[in-house]
Amino acid sequence: MATGVDVLVAGGGGFIGGHLVADLLAQGRSVRSVDVKPQSEWYQVHDQAENIQADLSLLDAAVSSTEGASQVFMLAADMGGMGFIENNKALCMLSVLTSTHMLQAAQQQGVERYFYSSSACVYAADKQTNTDITALKEADAYPAMPEDGYGWEKLFTERMCRHFSEDYGLTTRVARYHNVYGPEGTWTGGREKAPAAVCRKIAEAVISGNHEIDIWGDGEQTRSFMYIDDCVQGSQMILNGESAEPVNLGSSELVSINQLVSIVEGIAGIRCERNYQLDAPQGVRGRNSDNTQIVETYGWEPSISLADGLAKTYAWVYDQVKRAQG
Repeated sequence: MATGVDVLVAGGGGFIGGHLVADLLAQGRSVRSVDVKPQSEWYQVHDQAENIQADLSLLDAAVSSTEGASQVFMLAADMGGMGFIENNKALCMLSVLTSTHMLQAAQQQGVERYFYSSSACVYAADKQTNTDITALKEADAYPAMPEDGYGWEKLFTERMCRHFSEDYGLTTRVARYHNVYGPEGTWTGGREKAPAAVCRKIAEAVISGNHEIDIWGDGEQTRSFMYIDDCVQGSQMILNGESAEPVNLGSSELVSINQLVSIVEGIAGIRCERNYQLDAPQGVRGRNSDNTQIVETYGWEPSISLADGLAKTYAWVYDQVKRAQG
């Protein structure tokens, strides 16, 4: 293990982690990328980084991986799209081991700044029951009633970050991610999120000529989706900022799943018959990001339009589908 490195990216073999490592390396930073998966399963492997396979849910691995790091981006978690979250609550909550041990390791190793990627799943379910959702403010996480399993783990770790800061002087920053998507991510297998799943289904329809797709729920559930480049920029900005309060990091461009499908259809140049699966996992009825706090604090918010981000994502997913079909 190197004795010193600018940045540790925990979960560097994941979708967001791979893009973050690439951006940090492009800035000339020295980066240690750590993930539990074998490197053959990493979304991106960057030769310029110090790449390590380690299980950060184990305290010894967390401590050794954090050695010499000035900053930590803690992205490591067992998660996926709504289908995975609703059917794997225990696995999602077991991420608390990684979250706890990474905080302990950062405190022991004298890390200067620690970033934790929380989630919009921390927000109270009773504020997300309508499709015409009022955008969620940071204060709406309390009184606590988050997404069962995954959301509870995220909210609990937010509190741990706060108390490690108060009790041990560890500088922590927390961002609540809202539905991050883009190329080089999960697009099949059950952990993919809505944008990638829709891109895959439309790509399959184009390639097969069978213009028919399945949609989970009635398609009227609403969300906002943040393109990966905005996520990478915002995460670094928040880590280096002066506010210790959790902050939304997400687009405020609200769309229904039906509208999401229509955008991808327009990119692909087809129209599909839609088969609605009303018994499939759907999550909350509506969720959007209120960006008042991030604009007031940083003078910035995610700005890449859904249409622009989906165009890049669809092109990449189409290539993956084509390649997988031989």
